[in-house]
Amino acid sequence: MVQKQSANQIRRIEELQHYVRTVDHVKKLVAELESNRAARPKIIDGICGNIARELSHMRQRALTANLGTLPDVAGQLAIVANRAGTGINMKVRALADGVNSMTIQLDQALKMAHEPEKDKEKEKEQS
Repeated sequence: MVQKQSANQIRRIEELQHYVRTVDHVKKLVAELESNRAARPKIIDGICGNIARELSHMRQRALTANLGTLPDVAGQLAIVANRAGTGINMKVRALADGVNSMTIQLDQALKMAHEPEKDKEKEKEQS
């Protein structure tokens, strides 16, 4: 039996899908950064700036959306992307790991958003 989703559920799912698209875009930028390891510093700085900007905007939006540690992770990754002096290999590895962490968190949040609200209310009553 398929249950109908409430308006709040639909809104939450759309909001989470927006974050998923942002994380996918950042993942592509990290892959681009990895493939351009030997490029001129100006190109690498440009890619890192784009990553930092996307993550910083995502952090600001996520702070108001009650997404657990996702805004913290996004903020830390924005700092990593902007930081000068660290090696490109270390930066790429940290960004890739952080993006994977955000993907896992968003997948879990989407799974929770798809659950029927009646079950959530019953769980609250039992605890």
